[in-house]
This record gives sequence, C-alpha cells and structure tokens, in this order.
Amino acid sequence: MAVREIRLFGDPVLRQVAQPVMTFDKELRNLVKDLTDTMFDAPGSGLAAPQLGVLLRVLVYDVDGVKGHLINPRLGPFSEEMMDGEEGCLSLPGLSFELQRPERVLAAGQNEYGDPVVVEGSGWMSRALQHETDHLDGVLFIDRLDARTRKAAMKAIREAEWSGQEAPTVKVSPHPLFGRGR
Repeated sequence: MAVREIRLFGDPVLRQVAQPVMTFDKELRNLVKDLTDTMFDAPGSGLAAPQLGVLLRVLVYDVDGVKGHLINPRLGPFSEEMMDGEEGCLSLPGLSFELQRPERVLAAGQNEYGDPVVVEGSGWMSRALQHETDHLDGVLFIDRLDARTRKAAMKAIREAEWSGQEAPTVKVSPHPLFGRGR
C-alpha cells in the first residue's frame, strides 16, 4: 500500500485515546498494510495507528520474525516478573531509555477481519505489545520513566534536531505501573 509519515513527539494526536474499530472492511485492511509498510520502512518493531494520525485501536508488530497485527487489543494478565531494557519509539527518533516492564503479557483482540486473536508475549514481544497498546491510550513510553530518567529524556528531546518545541511537556501515565512506584 503506502509508507506514511510517522507523527513525532509534540503532535497532539499522540496524546489522544484511540477509538475502537467497529467496521472490519477494506479500509481497515489498507490501514493495517500501511502501518506494516511504514513500520518496515522506518524500521521498527511495532507501530500504532495514532502514530500515523489515525485514532483507531490498531497496532502492528514484527518481533523476532513474528509479524502480526491486533485490532482493539486488551492486555492482561501481566507477569509479576519484571524486565529491564532499552526502549525507543518511532515518534521519538534516535532516542531510547531504560524502562522496566512486565516480562510476560497476554494480548487479546481481533484480526483485520474481526476474528478473535490472542498473542502471548514474553521478552521483547511483551515490551512491544505494551508499548504499542500504550500509544492507543495516548501514553508514550517516556511517561512511564522514573523522574530522573524522564528529566534526561526531556532534555534529549529538546536537543533533538527533529524537535520543534521549546519546552515539551510530559504527562504522568494514568495507568498503574504494575505495583512499582514512580
């Protein structure tokens, strides 16, 4: 289909909550294809529809050779075991920061035809599913960083050549941090 422009930090669409998909038609399948083509072109391991400016609950992923998509994803349960790791985002190009997330998660949703799909994610797949689902809720991974790392992230964003903002703001995630403090 088409490689589309990825919205960057500061674009208000990245802070909006995406709406559930109600119609499973050719237009939706084209969106999944555009997301996939754009993700591969970037290159990245995941991409959510709001990153293309589309406020629908659609995400795609390509982790360790496992490619797929989820429509209207719901996450849980999460493992109690946590993992540390560098996390980046195509909407914050060139930047990555250490972020702790649950090691495993179950994701349930639908495919592009409306059929039920369940994806069991561990390791990097777990991270990708959580990261992309956050995008559908208007949450960026930098919202989940501890205060010191978030301060460093904001400095890096201000200094990034793609940043068009003088003083970007980061909201604190409204989602629980899986029993971990901020």
